[in-house]
Order: sequence, then C-alpha cells, then structure tokens
Amino acid sequence: MPLVRIDLQEGRSATEVRRIADVVQEVMLEVFAAPPRDRYQIVTEHPVGHVIAEDTGLGFERTEGVMVVQIFQQGRSDRQKQAAYAELARRLEQDCGVAPTDLVISVVANERADWSFGLGRAQFLEGDLP
Repeated sequence: MPLVRIDLQEGRSATEVRRIADVVQEVMLEVFAAPPRDRYQIVTEHPVGHVIAEDTGLGFERTEGVMVVQIFQQGRSDRQKQAAYAELARRLEQDCGVAPTDLVISVVANERADWSFGLGRAQFLEGDLP
C-alpha cells in the first residue's frame, strides 16, 4: 500500500508531470507488487530553487529537473527497494527525461496500524482489508 510523494520544481507541462506519476505507479505495481488500483500519490510542484538536494559528497551536478520521491510502505525487502531505485532511475530517464543524478528516492516503512483509508477507521486492523 505505497503512498508516494513526488516533489519537483515547476517547469514541466501537466502531461509531463502526469507521465512521471504514471511511471512511478508502474514501478510500484511491478517491483513492489502493489495491488491494482492501489494508487496514492501526492505530486507537489515547487518554484525553482525550492527543492534543495545537494550531492551528499557523491559529486553529482543537479539541475532544475531535480525531484524527490518519497515512498511510504510496509514490508518491502532491501532487494525490492534496490530494484525500485534502479527501475525508477531507468524508467524516469527513458520515459520522462529525468537525469538519474536528479532523482532522490527515500523509502519509509510503516505498519498496518498506520493507515486509514477513510471514515476514520483503521481498515487493516478492523479486517476490511487483508
């Protein structure tokens, strides 16, 4: 049940932003085995200069195309996470023109009790969801 936040700088068309979101969702389905129709994404565009992502000493030159993808999920292995990093970098470059050095990804784990999908209820804990 990934919840994905995509933060990027302004300058892309609505079609380009939607394609980025679609590619991320495709990777969630393929690599994280998210269930079909399990799509929770928040895309936020920021003014240029409002996404600050230095290179952590790796020597990357970031551009105005920099984006941060945060994935909140439960139960994925380190192998799945590594595969998601690689596939996101490959597909976003191939399909959306995002330089792999402009892509920052963070995967955060949470538990079934950390989710409510509406009605103020904990659907996982109350047995509405497997």
